[in-house]
Amino acid sequence: MEIPEGSVRNVLEQETLKWVFVGGKGGVGKTTCSSILSILLASVRQSVLVISTDPAHNLSDAFQQRFTKIPTLVNGFTNLYAMEVDPKVDNDELADDGMDGILSELTNAIPGVDEAMSFAEMLKLVQTMDYSVIVFDTAPTGHTLRLLQFPSTLEKGLEKMMSLKNKFGGLINQATRLFGLGDEFSEDAMLGKLEGMKDIIEKVNRQFKDPDMTTFVCVCIPEFLSLYETERLVQELAKFDIDAHNIIINQVIFYEEAVESKLLKARIKMQQKYIDQFYMLYEDFNITKLPLLPQEVTGVQALKNFSRHFLTPYKPRLIKGTVEELEERIFVLKSQLREAESELDRLKKGKQKV
Repeated sequence: MEIPEGSVRNVLEQETLKWVFVGGKGGVGKTTCSSILSILLASVRQSVLVISTDPAHNLSDAFQQRFTKIPTLVNGFTNLYAMEVDPKVDNDELADDGMDGILSELTNAIPGVDEAMSFAEMLKLVQTMDYSVIVFDTAPTGHTLRLLQFPSTLEKGLEKMMSLKNKFGGLINQATRLFGLGDEFSEDAMLGKLEGMKDIIEKVNRQFKDPDMTTFVCVCIPEFLSLYETERLVQELAKFDIDAHNIIINQVIFYEEAVESKLLKARIKMQQKYIDQFYMLYEDFNITKLPLLPQEVTGVQALKNFSRHFLTPYKPRLIKGTVEELEERIFVLKSQLREAESELDRLKKGKQKV
């Protein structure tokens, strides 16, 4: 079937975009894709921040530079920053921080609230900085979907806190006065802090649901599990009213390539079956196909080199059946023949010495 070629140019040309999420199944190349997207965006935007929310951070490996939870300028750029944040709050970390420690204890009973609060704190930090666009290198699909549920998670947390307040009356306030802890530890202060976070996350959530400001780029590979996960992700994004119109199919072995291996030929056939299904399911999406490479894409220069395939469809260097491919095969065969002859000479000389 005739397959239209796509690229990520539409993401670069959408000047109103503020948030770009990159997500998909684990091990499909999300970090490489988000790193390259941020590099491409940096060429057309004033300032770009790429954030890893995956607990198994790989941004540092991709750029070959150490990143922390503080935005750091990427080497070789004047307007591209990167940071790695853990969306899971460490209770030990909060234990020394007075009210946060008590808040942490109080919210333990509400699944996901600590994570939601951590994400809200990170968004508060990002909101105070003036970046043109922010790229999220997200954790595997399940974590990403939980991240999108944070506003409702905080809502539930606040409702539970309010029910506790109504149930126990001024018990917390009495306890804080009894132990001389002051107003900052009162239930009103704690609820105020939660309310503040809820306001931030709801404001950002409204932006997430605005297709002019937010888009989600799905990364996958041409295999059954990845196709299934992508379909699940696209459906969930639609449920949350989050725009998605780009799919990147990574690690493709192109049929046109001069491939002699039976194993690779079988792999190409298997991949093509799923690629056809992707185009059938997502006919209104921009689908970008990226080649499987013999080496990892790490370091700024390697990322920049690979980025051209995000803008212009990949064309195999040698196409099966062409004069160039035959010339290449003859060159390889001649090289192998020379190596075999020199090895034969070496063995002959070795025998003569004996």
